Amino acid sequence: MTIGGSTAAAELAAIGPWATPAAGITRAERLHRIERARGLTETMGADALLINAGASLRYFAGVPWGATERLVAMLLPVRGEPVMVCPHFELGSLQADLLIDVDIRLWQEDENPHALVADALAGMGVRRLAIDPALPFQMAERLRRAAPGVELVDGAPAIDGCRMRKSPAEIALMQQAKDMTLEVHRRAARIMAPGITTTEVKRFIDEAHRAMGASGSSFCIVQYGRATAFPHGLPGEQWLEEGDLVLIDTGCTVEGYHSDITRTYAFGKPSDEARAIWEVEKEAQAAAFAAAVPGAPCESVDDAARVVLAKAGLGPDYRLPGLPHRTGHGIGLSIHEPAYLVRGDRTPLDTGMCFSNEPMIVVPDRFGVRLEDHFYMTEAGPRWFTQPQPAIDRPFA
Repeated sequence: MTIGGSTAAAELAAIGPWATPAAGITRAERLHRIERARGLTETMGADALLINAGASLRYFAGVPWGATERLVAMLLPVRGEPVMVCPHFELGSLQADLLIDVDIRLWQEDENPHALVADALAGMGVRRLAIDPALPFQMAERLRRAAPGVELVDGAPAIDGCRMRKSPAEIALMQQAKDMTLEVHRRAARIMAPGITTTEVKRFIDEAHRAMGASGSSFCIVQYGRATAFPHGLPGEQWLEEGDLVLIDTGCTVEGYHSDITRTYAFGKPSDEARAIWEVEKEAQAAAFAAAVPGAPCESVDDAARVVLAKAGLGPDYRLPGLPHRTGHGIGLSIHEPAYLVRGDRTPLDTGMCFSNEPMIVVPDRFGVRLEDHFYMTEAGPRWFTQPQPAIDRPFA
């Protein structure tokens, strides 16, 4: 039995560390990324690229720090050694995390780190600086004042140009994360029982991810019944009842790389309407996958899903009942990252790009169905990371 019949304790007792962990990203791969970023920065007419703390700094330098109010950033010139700007008191932690060689420039708490960056820019002769799109506006403005002779431009073509196309090593890490989450989904379905709360299910999912070796759940949405009609749920506790739809959207990270999988299934017998909408959702997800042809614009995948919905009398566009959001998003070190499967994103689909495929259908104030699996692009076309859900009462292949 795939839905119900077990307990959280029994399922957790059966889980152990992942048996075949993927290899981490090598230093050689990081150096290759840096050289590619240099080339893309030069192509866009800039002399250097400023990479802020967060996913992009982890991507290039291996430093897994989130951005805060303190400036931590790497200045990457088109030619020359990278410069890392960091608070003085963080030096030991920085050295422990760094996976490439850099010139470290430190600042004390009462000093202006943007002036430190300006000095480095002057020493490099930088006149045009590409800025990480994730750098906060306030920091960019402070840098502009500290270096008035330097033109600041959007660095997205360089950063996204690197991060959008995943290497085989990145895809292997993402495959592990997604396999872990799919297994957690399977076990979560088994613990469903009348009266189980959404909090109990969330707690189980987090503990199960940790038991497998992931750093817990990167996020977890659990919805029952009417709450499934709200894409990111409703506040407050919910209790499972016979006949409810269950929607669980969750993921974890492995070496920083994300999974993000959604299953929607019936606890008990679904209504005829819910079953019919579920089938349309499955057809839309399949149409989106089939439309992911190498070289096609990202928006064409969204278009393909919406054609299926329109034929079923849903929508059109973002109208409800129908699909209220984009069909999918890029994924990697950020759970949502460029490119996007949405009207207006004309980025050509290319080898190594990774996407969610989740053309959710919402029937307002009644129920919603989201089936979310991910695929990656190969030269021959898209390939699933995880196999889609077979049926409303059978969540797993």
